[in-house]
Amino acid sequence: MTTPDFNQLAQDIKLWASELGFDQVGITDTDLRAEEPKLQAWLDAGYHGSMDYMARHGMMRARPHELLPGTLRVISVRMNYLPFEAGFAATLRDPTLGYISRYALGRDYHKVLRNRLKQLGDRIEARCAELFQGTSDPLGEWRPFVDSAPVLERPLAAKAGLGWVGKHSLLLNESAGSFFFLGELLVSLPLPIDVPVEKEQCGKCVACINICPTSAIVAPYVVDGRRCISYLTIENDGPIPEEFRPLMGNRIYGCDDCQLICPWNRYADASPEPDFSPRPSLHRPPLLALWRWSEAEFLKHTEGSPIRRIGYQRWRRNLAVALGNGPTGPEVIAALQQALPEAEPMVAEHIEWALATLARRQDETNKKTRLLIRCIEKGLPDHA
Repeated sequence: MTTPDFNQLAQDIKLWASELGFDQVGITDTDLRAEEPKLQAWLDAGYHGSMDYMARHGMMRARPHELLPGTLRVISVRMNYLPFEAGFAATLRDPTLGYISRYALGRDYHKVLRNRLKQLGDRIEARCAELFQGTSDPLGEWRPFVDSAPVLERPLAAKAGLGWVGKHSLLLNESAGSFFFLGELLVSLPLPIDVPVEKEQCGKCVACINICPTSAIVAPYVVDGRRCISYLTIENDGPIPEEFRPLMGNRIYGCDDCQLICPWNRYADASPEPDFSPRPSLHRPPLLALWRWSEAEFLKHTEGSPIRRIGYQRWRRNLAVALGNGPTGPEVIAALQQALPEAEPMVAEHIEWALATLARRQDETNKKTRLLIRCIEKGLPDHA
């Protein structure tokens, strides 16, 4: 072809992406200058907590062309992950069960999306080799990313027309809600760009802000990561501040509350992708059963799962908090006490907190019982 038909190539790319299992694809340029002041203000406020890598890369997060020199376009993709049997309410309602953010119930999404993006890149490369045979191929180097590089994936996806950034800072789509993963393919092709959503459609709704257990959404579109349960249970590698422990309930890996309350997730579709189907050992799991896992069992059950990245000690830390927030019972207390002597210092701190919390709760029960007995002794009805 004498004149490259980049419009046709863009259409082909979207078709191939659909064949690879992506639910939506958009193409945008690399200009994120409007995001730089917001990113800098977020970093200056310290909202990234101990995630030093967020600050280390500076404004490169808003400059994909610096990450991969020569980049002209970002191909942004989304893939739904909501499992058919999500069991949100049933798990959160039962304090003896452990709640794991629904995105982590199946296979590690980094591996799934990256593999598909690489296949998409290979197809683009093969087509470019055909189109530009005997001439200079404009594709050059290309790279896929899935939470694996300093890229502002949500603003890029919004510019590419995949949705808008909601007040909880996640991307929202009017026909798919927010239960989806995002990925990017950086290319040097001058492809036509897609039109962003005309405006965000959150309106006056502040449900996500009000529902957050730890008040981590400190302003519309601004999340203080240091307060977020996802940060506390996953990214944070130290002790969980005591003020947040009672608020975590039975959430042992991540949190979905701001998504669950969002009206747009009424339209979220379940994913047919088998890789995202819940693993039986992680779906509505009894906390005590998880607590009894050895490190070898933890590694076995989390093989190929995003959960494995937090390691056994953080896993135990999270479980100790959830057990402390659960019902008092001799089996729970015995399990915690048995683990205490050999526990790592950080885990031991959380076990001691759990035991003290359970003891206080039992104390309260005893006080109520004593009050009831006194009432009965005074001749009040048994139901007083």
